[in-house]
Amino acid sequence: MARIGVVASEDELALAYDIRREVFVEEQNVPAELEYDELDATSVHLLALAEDGSPLGTGRLIHGEQALALTGRQGRVLLGRLAVVKAARGTGLGAELVRAIERAGRENGGVELELHAQVQALGFYERLGYVAEGPVYDDAGIPHRTMTRVL
Repeated sequence: MARIGVVASEDELALAYDIRREVFVEEQNVPAELEYDELDATSVHLLALAEDGSPLGTGRLIHGEQALALTGRQGRVLLGRLAVVKAARGTGLGAELVRAIERAGRENGGVELELHAQVQALGFYERLGYVAEGPVYDDAGIPHRTMTRVL
């Protein structure tokens, strides 16, 4: 069983970045300059660790003024950069991370959550109550679709 918490140190943030590098940059060939951005500095980052302390998954929450600027909707927060290492996929950890980010969203004033799902992950998010809206679009060479859920 993994423990999921808000990143509380530079060491934990480095572990979250390592997971993102492994999943997005190495596995999915997302350019590193697109993966890490200015939103990282103001986002709430979550990290899932195994009992032995090894990193298993991460995600971030964009909230406040940054979320308003990106979505144009008061009370809408954004889930992003959800990544689970290959060895932990299929264990339910991704869903646990989404729920933890939703809790963080509510704690940070969110009443609705938006995410930009890779098309191949639409079913995963639909099972968690998210609804797709708008057309498919390209993000870093990967087809995505916007999804939302009331918190």
